[in-house]
Amino acid sequence: PLQTLTAPAPFADETSCECRAPHEKLTVAQARRGTPVDRPVRVYADGIFDLFHSGHARALMQAKTLFPNSYLLVGVCSDDLTHKFKGFTVMNETERYEALRHCRYVDEVIRDAPWTLTPEFLEKHKIDFVAHDDIPYSSAGSDDVYKHIKEAGMFVPTQRTEGISTSDIITRIVRDYDVYARRNLQRGYTAKELNVSFINEKKYRFQNQVDKMKEKVKNVEEKSKEFVNKVEEKSHDLIQKWEEKSREFIGNFLELFGPDGAW
Repeated sequence: PLQTLTAPAPFADETSCECRAPHEKLTVAQARRGTPVDRPVRVYADGIFDLFHSGHARALMQAKTLFPNSYLLVGVCSDDLTHKFKGFTVMNETERYEALRHCRYVDEVIRDAPWTLTPEFLEKHKIDFVAHDDIPYSSAGSDDVYKHIKEAGMFVPTQRTEGISTSDIITRIVRDYDVYARRNLQRGYTAKELNVSFINEKKYRFQNQVDKMKEKVKNVEEKSKEFVNKVEEKSHDLIQKWEEKSREFIGNFLELFGPDGAW
């Protein structure tokens, strides 16, 4: 819909998405051939979407473009559900909901999405197909939470983007923790906000001072080098000019004081 290009995608509970009109079942083959304009294929994708990144966006792009005419609903699990089944998140649920609303491929966001998809949930949102990568997702005591969706012929696979994930990003932050802590202390964050101990705070602040001193010394060295270069250039110019003029000076002197000179 045009609205998603000019405004955030709506939340499901703020729309009349619970359409009660007949919603005939589609096969993948029918969906791929294309459906009438007023009957888009309703594709559902879900996840945690913590620290929203290009891997998330590419998965949603694939889900949106699986069929010629599609409407992409994205379910985002709440903090309570995520902490229970997967673990702690960096972004809270409100931040994660908002991140999804501003992705160009998303038509509608379903907040507090269920961990396991029930027939009632699929019917309520008139979902035709569920999009996810084909790797079995084991959780909540199940070897594959999408197994029943696959058996019902409602599963369409997407491809994972290698080299980027929320875990990778968190690993980078943990690996370079000292650098980020020092940077944010320098920017005005308090040790309490960064959960940094008193000793570490002093250590980081001292290191920042050392880095500043190094930068000053570097700047002084560069300026000194620049000054010496300028002096050398000027000295060279003066010598060159003296060499050019010296013959003229000597010639004039001989004309005045030489054997045949005016004096």
